[in-house]
Amino acid sequence: MNRRDSIKALGLTAISTTVILEACKQPETKTAEVVAPKEEAATEAGREQWEIDRDKKLKAETFFNKHEMATITVLADIIIPKDNVSGSASDAKVPEFIEFIVKDIPEHKTPMRGGLKWLDVYCFNKFGKSFIDASSAQQISIIDEIAYPKKAKPEVQAGVTFFNRMRSLTASGFYTTEIGVKDIGYAGNAPNQWTGVPADVLKQYGMENVKV
Repeated sequence: MNRRDSIKALGLTAISTTVILEACKQPETKTAEVVAPKEEAATEAGREQWEIDRDKKLKAETFFNKHEMATITVLADIIIPKDNVSGSASDAKVPEFIEFIVKDIPEHKTPMRGGLKWLDVYCFNKFGKSFIDASSAQQISIIDEIAYPKKAKPEVQAGVTFFNRMRSLTASGFYTTEIGVKDIGYAGNAPNQWTGVPADVLKQYGMENVKV
């Protein structure tokens, strides 16, 4: 299994788990029901007004600063780079997805921010610069240390834990976009093309000369 196939498997597993967990969640409080404007309801079919309002509120907030977002973008594109099959993670707006998801699921906030800080400190101690300022070769050398849990040294375990989360979020974000779906090769449901009763069936019932 190559890198892209591994990411696909990871992404689909993460997606299915997230869907199950999120489907069980209910809003903590619910105020009087508000009827959505017709134009908004048309683009948000199947969603309740509290969901629409909550998403708008989350999108209006900012969690990661510019440096953190730049680091997330570099990491996401290392995990899923552009190739001859599809665009990169940043092409699919995965960094924006991660920004949203940590606000939607606050349990991600501290591990993500702490992991980004760990990455910069580790890179600075090793190369004298932050991760995004390091060369591509230097960045990959660090990723190689934390991307393979079974091979990682004990002293980089914090980085391994962070990168596992980052990789999972990247895969989940990428494979829920149009670019990611095309990368998988999923065409969706399609109607069968009816070409008539098969010739052998018509012959079986002595109807091969019947014209419909």
